[in-house]
Amino acid sequence: MSLTVMDFEVDDIRFPTSEHLDGSDAMNPDPDYSAAYVVLRADGGGPGGAGEEGHGFCFTIGRGNDVMAAAIRALRPYVVGRPVPRDATGLAALYRTLTHDSQLRWLGPEKGVMHMAAGAVVNAAWDLAAKLAGKPVWRFLAGMTPEELVSLVDFRHLTDALTPQEALGILRAAEPGRAERTERLLAEGYPAYTTSPGWLGYDDDKLVRLAEEAVADGFTQIKLKVGADLDDDVRRLAVARRAVGPGIRIAVDANQRWDVADAVEWMKALAPYDPYWIEEPTSPDDVLGHAAVRAGQPVKVATGEHVANRVVFKQLLQAGAVDFIQIDAARVAGVNENLAVLLLAAKYGVPVCPHAGGVGLCELVQHLSMFDYVAVSGSREDRVIEYVDHLHEHFADPAVVEDGHYVAPRAPGFSARMLPASIAGHRYPQGPVWQARRTHEETGR
Repeated sequence: MSLTVMDFEVDDIRFPTSEHLDGSDAMNPDPDYSAAYVVLRADGGGPGGAGEEGHGFCFTIGRGNDVMAAAIRALRPYVVGRPVPRDATGLAALYRTLTHDSQLRWLGPEKGVMHMAAGAVVNAAWDLAAKLAGKPVWRFLAGMTPEELVSLVDFRHLTDALTPQEALGILRAAEPGRAERTERLLAEGYPAYTTSPGWLGYDDDKLVRLAEEAVADGFTQIKLKVGADLDDDVRRLAVARRAVGPGIRIAVDANQRWDVADAVEWMKALAPYDPYWIEEPTSPDDVLGHAAVRAGQPVKVATGEHVANRVVFKQLLQAGAVDFIQIDAARVAGVNENLAVLLLAAKYGVPVCPHAGGVGLCELVQHLSMFDYVAVSGSREDRVIEYVDHLHEHFADPAVVEDGHYVAPRAPGFSARMLPASIAGHRYPQGPVWQARRTHEETGR
């Protein structure tokens, strides 16, 4: 049955996470986790029409979420009135339409607000297509042939690092074990690590309590934010190491705070406490800076949550600048571009450990890692997905973590649908949550 996209709705949704300093780090001390949220409705679709709606979003941290929502609205003419993409051909065509427009791409090209807006729409289309197929996105993707998967990727500017033929070879090599890995994933889940203990605004008592709870819950890796004050970071990392013992990995994350020389010296000072990786030690655009940090100190380097596109990922891998690639489901232009990054990482033998701290990001990116395991890399070795235990209650199919592992989603779609009550309550600025906050700020009550 042919379906047409009949409606396209966008909301500015914000959560007041700054009230308790959830999400706080050296560069973002007071974030309000937010989503510029889009719903695609096909013929006969309506609120709650699970099979005929596609949901997607961009993650921001508050101010500027309205700008992101406006950028998504600007893509409405490219989608409404057109056939719903239901297979690799249609999804590849939509991706290219949104990212190749001769005038819109001037605003990037292929980076920033418009590129992320394209990703929100692309992801919503994948959500809709997977629902119509009756499969979660990870299984929908993993059920495609290597040839279909290669057709989804834009290889422009990549062929000096990865050709379509090489990508096809990677996918064909992984094809024989797909069924076995799918069953293993359904039985065991996918390894996770948690950032919940490590927000920079938390005091030591809260850090210790949450770190100990994380270990008790089965996590073998936690992450701490660093970068504001060296003495404070040394103390906090020592506190965390005493709390969890020598057998638990502790990653640290500077959120781009440092210049290259600062990153090298800072990590030399933290190295005695055995940090597992340093994440975003410097600007996400500084490929050679990341390479210098990796060469100048003993801790492994991870980056990717703010990397703008597949070309920068390509260069990070070509330069030997990273030990771990961190994709973000809502930063680049959606599933298609993240597939390109997964293939690049497989070509260079670098594990992918996604960023998933923000609202809805755990829900989305679990699908990409699980697909990677089943159909691309075929491995979970040294691979973990970030998990933060907040805001999942606002989603119809929330991410589930048990014994330190993501449980493989079984519901059709991309796990992206936010509950109507959560949307209504957190619309900015008119939602009751924000009205109540303004009243409190104005009256003190």
